[in-house]
Amino acid sequence: MSKADRTKAFIIEKSAPLFNKKGYAGTAISDIIQATGLTKGAIYGNFENKDHIAIEAYHFNVNELGMKMRAMMSVKETATDKLVAFAEFYRSDWHTFSERGGCPILNASVEADDSYPVLKKHVRNSILNLTNELAEVIEKGKAEGEFRKELDAREYAYTFVTMIEGGIMMSKIMEKPALLDAAIDRVISMVRIEMT
Repeated sequence: MSKADRTKAFIIEKSAPLFNKKGYAGTAISDIIQATGLTKGAIYGNFENKDHIAIEAYHFNVNELGMKMRAMMSVKETATDKLVAFAEFYRSDWHTFSERGGCPILNASVEADDSYPVLKKHVRNSILNLTNELAEVIEKGKAEGEFRKELDAREYAYTFVTMIEGGIMMSKIMEKPALLDAAIDRVISMVRIEMT
């Protein structure tokens, strides 16, 4: 890694939690300067503009989330256990989410929809990637006889993402982690009972 690459990575790492907590439109260059200890010139020497930093920070946050989730799922053998691990990941990592401002996909989705359109296609791709991964697990479960053959894997994958993200939103805004727990429990029930 060159010095420029290290500086760029440092800026992204330090600014990623800011964007997730304060919002993409709400995070100012002065916030990034304060978090990194770098000058405005050093920041703009590595990034074209704030939007460029915001997009890189979003990907950093989502990749961090994805790596942890995939690590929990990868140690499971069956499709059922992988999907349960996906749901349980959100329960086990709730405090980390909370401290870092919540789920980066949810936060960016709300903001990108109306007030930060430059981010929208990136968020859409994250959701598509996540649902595709879950749909592949469901298809594997169908092929191996764990799940009913007629299941629409993509429909279930979207439903799971919708329920988890909605549970995160409700639990944060209502300050009741039990609301996320209820969504997780429902996903697990669907996997273990409804889909078999």
